[in-house]
Amino acid sequence: MNTANSIPANKPVDPRLFVMMFFQYAVWGIWMPILPSYLKAEVAAGGLGFDGYEVGWILATAAAVGAVCSPFLAGQFADRYFSTERYLAVAMFIGGILNWVISYQTTFWAWLFLSIAYAVVYIPTLGLTNSLAMSHLSDSKHQFSRVRVWGTVGWIAVAWAFPMIFLQQELQFSWLPPFFKGTDLPDATSRIVLGLRASGVMSIVYGVFCLFLPHTPPKRGAVEKFAFLEAFKLLKLPSVRVMVVASLAVAAIHKIYFLQTSPYLESIGLQKIYIMPAMSIGQFAEIFVMIFLGTLLTKIGFRGVLTLGAVCYFLRFAVFGTTSLPMELIIVSQALHGFCFSCSYAAAYIYIDRVASPDVRNSAQTGFGVILLGIGPILGGTLNGFLEQVSTVDGVLNYGRFWYACAGIGLAAGIVLICLFHDESEDVTPETVGETDDA
Repeated sequence: MNTANSIPANKPVDPRLFVMMFFQYAVWGIWMPILPSYLKAEVAAGGLGFDGYEVGWILATAAAVGAVCSPFLAGQFADRYFSTERYLAVAMFIGGILNWVISYQTTFWAWLFLSIAYAVVYIPTLGLTNSLAMSHLSDSKHQFSRVRVWGTVGWIAVAWAFPMIFLQQELQFSWLPPFFKGTDLPDATSRIVLGLRASGVMSIVYGVFCLFLPHTPPKRGAVEKFAFLEAFKLLKLPSVRVMVVASLAVAAIHKIYFLQTSPYLESIGLQKIYIMPAMSIGQFAEIFVMIFLGTLLTKIGFRGVLTLGAVCYFLRFAVFGTTSLPMELIIVSQALHGFCFSCSYAAAYIYIDRVASPDVRNSAQTGFGVILLGIGPILGGTLNGFLEQVSTVDGVLNYGRFWYACAGIGLAAGIVLICLFHDESEDVTPETVGETDDA
C-alpha cells in the first residue's frame, strides 16, 4: 500500500491545498459548462454557429491532446527536473493569456488550434495538483477527497456568479431554488465568451499563488530517467488494466455530458441564465459525496465505489433520455453527477496513487489522465458527433435516443468493473509494480 512515510500520521491538511483546488477548478468551471451554447448558437443570435463535430473537436479533442501530452511534459518535468509548484505557476500564467486571446476569435480553426495550445498547458495541471496534494497528505485515501472537494466549491462559486454578473439583469434573490431570478440581457449569448476572459484573469492570479504552495521538488535520484515510462508499468497490474477499459467508456460519456447538457436543457425550456446553476446541482452533490468518499472506500472498497460511479452515469442518462419526464425532475437528476464524478474520477486517482511508487507519482497521475482527459474525450467528441447525426430527424435532435445510447455505455462500464476488477492496492507494493507478472 502506498503511504507517505515521511509525513507524520494525523498531520493537519495544509490550508494552501484547499485554495489550490479552489482556483484549479474555478478557472475551468467559469466557462466549460456553458461555452457549448455559445459555440453552437447561430451567428445572428450572438454565437459562432459551429456544428456538433466542430464543437466536439474544440472542447473534447483539443483537451485530449493536452492530456496525451501530460505524462511527457508535466509528469516528466515535475518528476525529474522542476518543482511541481513552479511548473504550475508558469502553466497558469501562460494559460491565462491564451484564454484571453481565444475569447476574441471567431473562426473554427483559430478556436481549434488555440484550444489545443491551452489544453497542452492546462490539462496536465489537473494531475499535478492531485499528486502535489497527495504528496503532502499523511493519509491520501481519507484526506484527498476533503482537499479535492474545494475544487468543486470553486466550480460552483463561478458557475453561480458568472451568469448573475455577466448574463442577466433585474436580479432578485429568493429562498427557493434556484435562489435567484432575473431576465436575460439582450446580448446574453454573445456575452458567454466573457467567461474565458474572466478565467484568464483568475488563472494569472492563481499562477502567482502557486509560487507559495508547499515545496514539491523533483525526484532527481530516481533510477529510471524517463518517469512516464516507469509510470506506464502500472499497466502490468490487472486491476489497472480493467480500470483503464472502464474509464475509457466513462470518460467518453462524461465529455458528452458537458458537450450536450447545456443545449439540451435549453431545448426542454430552461432559460439560459439558469443553465449553469442547474448544472451546479451536480457539484453540490459532489461536495457531499467527496466528504464521505473515504468512508465509502473503506465500507465497500474500490470495486464497489468505481462500479457505483458507472451505474450512476447509466441512471442519469436514462433520466435525461426519458424526455417525457417533468423538467424539474430532469434538473434534479443532476445530483447523480456527484456520484458519477467522485466515484469514477476521484476514486480512480486515489487508486493510482496507492499503487504508484513515490518517484513517478506525478507521471502516474498525469499518465492516467491520458485516459480520463485524453483518449476518453477523443472518443467522446467523435461519439458526440456520430450520435448527434444518427439521432437527428428532420433537423431536430432526438435527445431520447441520444441519451439512451450514453446510458447503455455507462451500464456496460459498470458490468466490466463489478465482474473483472479486483483491488490490488493492499497486495502489491509500489516498489514491485515494475516486476509484477501479468496475471
